[in-house]
Amino acid sequence: MNAQPQLPHAREAFYRRDRRSVRLAREFTRAALADWAAAERSDDVLLCVSELATNALLHGVPPGRGFRLQLALDVDRVLRIEVHDSGGGEIRSPDAQPEAEDGRGLFLVAALADKWGVGERDPGKVVWCEFETAAADQCLYEGE
Repeated sequence: MNAQPQLPHAREAFYRRDRRSVRLAREFTRAALADWAAAERSDDVLLCVSELATNALLHGVPPGRGFRLQLALDVDRVLRIEVHDSGGGEIRSPDAQPEAEDGRGLFLVAALADKWGVGERDPGKVVWCEFETAAADQCLYEGE
């Protein structure tokens, strides 16, 4: 008999203001999803992590600082991703214009995640998104 992992799960990591941090944040997230048997929406989750981390680096992290990535999977199998930064960057509406060269990050997050939003912190902000994942026993029956 296989024992199911205990829920909820949580992990966090801090990243410097460096382009490589986006790749490291994706790798960190990929490992957590695999450990938590919550990989069925991994492509969408990883894209959202990339977008939120990139936005933090470009608009929310002052020089010499970094951002924090928090992942949590609760007992209802809802995966929450939070990116905390310490800057004052403004969050624009996720209404991307087709011809725009930038501004599509939050548009993608809004389209892919089940929920998303912005919260305050001092200093800075928290941008978060949530994904409903399959129940653990459902994955076993579907052969995942």
